[in-house]
Amino acid sequence: MTDLTTFDPSIAAEFGETSTIDFLGVALFDATSLLHLLMRFVFNMLVCWVLVQFFYYKKSKRRDYYVTFIMFSTTMFLLIFLMKNVDLHIGLTLGLFAIFGMMRYRTETVPIREMTYLFVITGISVINGLSMTVSYAELVATNLLFVILAYIIENQKVLKHTSSKLVLYEKIDLIVPEKREELKADLEKRTGLKIEKFEVGHIDFLRDVAFVKIYYVLGPGESNSIDAIGKINQYVG
Repeated sequence: MTDLTTFDPSIAAEFGETSTIDFLGVALFDATSLLHLLMRFVFNMLVCWVLVQFFYYKKSKRRDYYVTFIMFSTTMFLLIFLMKNVDLHIGLTLGLFAIFGMMRYRTETVPIREMTYLFVITGISVINGLSMTVSYAELVATNLLFVILAYIIENQKVLKHTSSKLVLYEKIDLIVPEKREELKADLEKRTGLKIEKFEVGHIDFLRDVAFVKIYYVLGPGESNSIDAIGKINQYVG
C-alpha cells in the first residue's frame, strides 16, 4: 500500500507540482518560503512593537528612539532570516549580534535604558530569524517571556522607580548633619518634589556652594529623560 502521507519534493518537481518558479537557476517565486518569511516577520514585528509602544515609549516619549528600535528590528530580522541558507559559523553570528546590539551612535551618548531596549530588540530579532528548528510553541513562549519580564520591570506597582537629580546648592550652612531635615524641607519647597533621600557631595567653600544629589519617585506614568544632564551642550532634543 502506498503511503500517501509522504511527500518528495523532487518527485513533485518532476511532474511540475511545485510552488517554486526558477529563472536562470534562481527561484523567482517560492510561495512556501514567502509565506514563511511574512509570518515570521509579522510575528517579530508584533513582539517588538508591543515592547516599544507599551513599555518604552509610554514613559520616554522619544520618537527618535521609537523609529530606531523598529527599523533596527526590521533590518536585523531580515538580515538574519535571509542568510539562513548561508553556512554561518557561530562566531560570525555572535559577531553580528555584538556589533549591532552594542553599537553606540557618535552623535550622542545613548542612555542606559535606550541601550537596554536596543539590545533586547536586537536579541529578539536574532532569535526569531535564526530559530528554524524549534517549534512554534517554543518560539512564542520565548517572545512572551520578554514581554512578561518587561511588564514586571516597568510596572511601578511591582518595582518602584526612583529618579535622581544633581542640584548645585548655595545654602551651604544647611549641609551640616544637624540641619538635614531643614535642608530636605528647603529642597522639597524649591523643587516641588517629594524627596526620598539626599546625599551631599563636593563642597566648594570658595563659592559657598555644594552638590546635593536628591532621590525622588515620579508619579504614575511620568518619566524624566534629562535627570543626569547638567550642561546645555549635553542636551539633544
